[in-house]
Amino acid sequence: MRKSGWAAATGIGSLVLLLAACGGSSGANSAAGSASGAPQASSAASGTVPSSASSATAEATATKSAGATASKKAKPHKSVAPLPSGGDQSIPPVGTTVMIVQKSAVGYVLAEANHEVVYTYAKDKKGGKPTCTGTCAQTWIPATGTPQAGPADVFPGQFGLVTGAGGVKQITYDGLPLYLLKGAKPLTVTGNGQGGVWHVVKLSASDIRT
Repeated sequence: MRKSGWAAATGIGSLVLLLAACGGSSGANSAAGSASGAPQASSAASGTVPSSASSATAEATATKSAGATASKKAKPHKSVAPLPSGGDQSIPPVGTTVMIVQKSAVGYVLAEANHEVVYTYAKDKKGGKPTCTGTCAQTWIPATGTPQAGPADVFPGQFGLVTGAGGVKQITYDGLPLYLLKGAKPLTVTGNGQGGVWHVVKLSASDIRT
């Protein structure tokens, strides 16, 4: 009878130890699980992204930035059309005096592009220097500049330059120096025949291109 009681007591004790062991293991596992889950919960609560997610985000951002840069570089470039190699050829250089054929009261005559008629002086010699100097040159002004025929005019004679008093470069036509009458209005020929020595340079309508 004692033996049976001892056996029963021993069996009960073993059962208690077994249950305690199981309970402890379960508690330990539960505690470990809680400990393992705590950091994740804490991270979620604080808004901190795990290192693996952070790396992925950084990589995606870098890829997007690189793509944007490549797209920007690949954008077609709008270039300016080629500019003309030279300026407007219809505009003469500075210092040029354009000579034209001008219709006047005495017919077609030689004039500057501003329609001021030019004259020759009977005392000048062809190919010689201007003889209208001093007070004479104050009324009959030397025509100066680099002579150039107008685009619509064809002259039978030749233009040139001669050095006058004071080193002035005066325009010539067929070797004769040309002058302008001071104060004369454009298109007028009031100086023609003055003193019997001043004359217009007569031309014709055929000297004008049509």
